[in-house]
Amino acid sequence: MKLVVQEFLTLDGVSQGPGAPDEDTSGGFTRGGWFVPHLDEEFEQLAADWLGRADALLFGRRTYENFARDWPAMAGLHPLADTMNGLPKYVASDHLDEAAWDPTTILSGDVPAHVARLKQQPGGELQVHGSALLAQSLLAAGLVDELRLVIAPVVVGQGRRLFPDGGAPAGLRLDGHRTTPGGLSVHVFQCTGLPEYGTFEVKGEA
Repeated sequence: MKLVVQEFLTLDGVSQGPGAPDEDTSGGFTRGGWFVPHLDEEFEQLAADWLGRADALLFGRRTYENFARDWPAMAGLHPLADTMNGLPKYVASDHLDEAAWDPTTILSGDVPAHVARLKQQPGGELQVHGSALLAQSLLAAGLVDELRLVIAPVVVGQGRRLFPDGGAPAGLRLDGHRTTPGGLSVHVFQCTGLPEYGTFEVKGEA
């Protein structure tokens, strides 16, 4: 399977609490819900298209618990609920003893090794939704094949960032981009390994 990370970001790189003020207040974060004002039908259709490529979902514990609380309650109410609820799910956690959002498998211990084995299984995409800390560790391990970043036109000035200072470097190749009527900027990148570096030189006349 291909490992794809899908993240909602602010313009200043924050990934925390996109969906509601109380979604994730850890670390004293008070500015959640910044993504919602920019949602539109075009992005919702794109999200549905992406989800249709998934053969399994992978989460960190915090995102898993939020999704496991919310998506079963949306069965029959949201067009993506049946797919989200029915797909095989994996959650990376050393603290969860049970996972009630069936079908779910808990991955504990060496998570990158577990994910590497999952990638060897046949199928389409293994998708990481949110779960920024997990995404950071998978990027550092060189396991991410594709990044789908959806950037909202807002600066929140605080919160957990997908790419923090001191994070692992990564080389990327832009594979597609678009904007939506609500102002979302969608960028799809292929991961290419380590970044390349160079020195700018001004070439004089021959």
